[in-house]
Amino acid sequence: MTLKGARERRIATGGVELCVAELGDPEQPTVVLVHGYPDSKEVWSEVAGRLAGRFHVVLYDVRGHGRSTAPQPLRGGFTLAKLTDDFLAVLDAVSPDRPVHLVGHDWGSVQSWEFVTVGRTEGRIASFTSISGPSLDHFGHWINARVKRPTPRRVGQLLGQGAKSWYVYMLHTPVLPELAWRGPLGKRWPRILERVEQVPGGDYPTASLSSDAAHGAWLYRDNVRARLTRPRPDAYAHAPVQLITPQGDAFLSERLYDDLERWAPQLTRRTLPAKHWVPRTRPDHVASWIEEFIMSVDGGRSEPKATGRHAARFGGQLVLVTGAGSGIGRATAFAFAEAGARVVAVDRDAESAARTAELSRLVGAPEAWAETADVSDEQAMEKLAEKVHREYGVLDVLVNNAGIGLSGSFFATTTDDWRKVLDVNLWGVIHGCRLFGARMSERGQGGHIVNIASAAAFQPSRALPAYSTSKAAVLMLSECLRAELTGQGIGVSAICPGIVNTNITSTARFAGVDETEERRRQKKSARLYGKRNYPPEKVAEAILDAVTGDKAVVPVTPEARGAHLMSRFLPGALRRIARVEPRL
Repeated sequence: MTLKGARERRIATGGVELCVAELGDPEQPTVVLVHGYPDSKEVWSEVAGRLAGRFHVVLYDVRGHGRSTAPQPLRGGFTLAKLTDDFLAVLDAVSPDRPVHLVGHDWGSVQSWEFVTVGRTEGRIASFTSISGPSLDHFGHWINARVKRPTPRRVGQLLGQGAKSWYVYMLHTPVLPELAWRGPLGKRWPRILERVEQVPGGDYPTASLSSDAAHGAWLYRDNVRARLTRPRPDAYAHAPVQLITPQGDAFLSERLYDDLERWAPQLTRRTLPAKHWVPRTRPDHVASWIEEFIMSVDGGRSEPKATGRHAARFGGQLVLVTGAGSGIGRATAFAFAEAGARVVAVDRDAESAARTAELSRLVGAPEAWAETADVSDEQAMEKLAEKVHREYGVLDVLVNNAGIGLSGSFFATTTDDWRKVLDVNLWGVIHGCRLFGARMSERGQGGHIVNIASAAAFQPSRALPAYSTSKAAVLMLSECLRAELTGQGIGVSAICPGIVNTNITSTARFAGVDETEERRRQKKSARLYGKRNYPPEKVAEAILDAVTGDKAVVPVTPEARGAHLMSRFLPGALRRIARVEPRL
């Protein structure tokens, strides 16, 4: 198999011939992609295609893999020193006069850490993006630090990583790995990747998988034991480093990278809610982060640092928030902006949406746009979705926040009242989930949908029959959608804020009263919410936590959490409270 549109050449080095593929314009900055185990360069095909429009992309089969020849004998032919020789031979051929931007995954990252920390490559590497593959030297120092000072927490970290490294022990056994890969494991591996890692089927892995895996076992045998027991003390990166950590990696603990700033002073961290093979399962995110990092390095400026504890998770991701003109919506847009996300602020008030987008750029969003739409209008939402997907891309996070308030007894609430509150609070969420969620699903690279429900979803009230019904429907919709989409890596969270100081009270409608009485009740409700003074920024923080932790239902305020507990354990008491008529 060859990469579509690639120019191939063969390079002789150290007794082997390497198969090298190139995409894109050679006059542009060069990006070198190094594959891991048991892969060949084709693992990068999706990422390479996305980068080729802007960069000169170079991929090569590591010795003994793909269409590169294997050293003879195999033992001693895969040392990090020889892999470094190969890397330099590739650089001399494809970019002799300019440093390259290096990207490695799995064992491609392990060997790339060697490239970026040895003296003979200094000046040849402009930046390094590491994905799911630590430096063996750093790993060795990490182990030594925990063995020498074995606190309970450190022992737990050692045992945890030891369990994840079970395959390393297996690969050190003689003959058996080769027999397994050339036999049943090699035949079943594509199906295993598809079922366990959600790697899409198709032209990957390649037909050379069995021999690649058999040869690649020597990567571990020639290097792991020697480096872990005698790690280099000078393994410092001489180029800026971007670390992309899949949070669901079955083989590597995130704790391995706790002390990485010691070895890579110019470090940018990214995290993804994904498993190990992100070049196949999340090519959009990976390519976007590589491009952003390279442009920051080549532009002679430091990588823009988003703020807050969510910065590594949401940097560069595309987030759309409805009802973003004020209150919880605006606070949520700002929170994602501060974490480095690109923000689409949607509101039916064009001026408010524009103001939110403008302020989002000021607080950290690399890009922010304002869009005007009424979420209750299906055609307007379809046009919005079409424009967003055409001009900005597929969403990573959707926040269905737009909503209206309605108070009044059941018999005072007219059918028009019911229709208005359901059109916005329920159908607005349905439109968002259907139009944007469908594209998330089609893309096949995960995502997250956040639906703003309410504590009223599980707290009945004689004064809020329509509003509570709409929010209870949003809660159940979220639970059903979560069950449907979880297998596609798309999370769904229902947020139940409670009493929050926003302008929803000043715009809420009160059924069965005249305009004068409605304005009086609006003012009184606004004063009560103001005295409670729970800020929307705390709800926004809860939303980011929900996405990061993939939480299903999140009651936010203390009274919301209390009502949620009562609905589960003391529903009778909650029903008695519901009979009390609030005095407004």
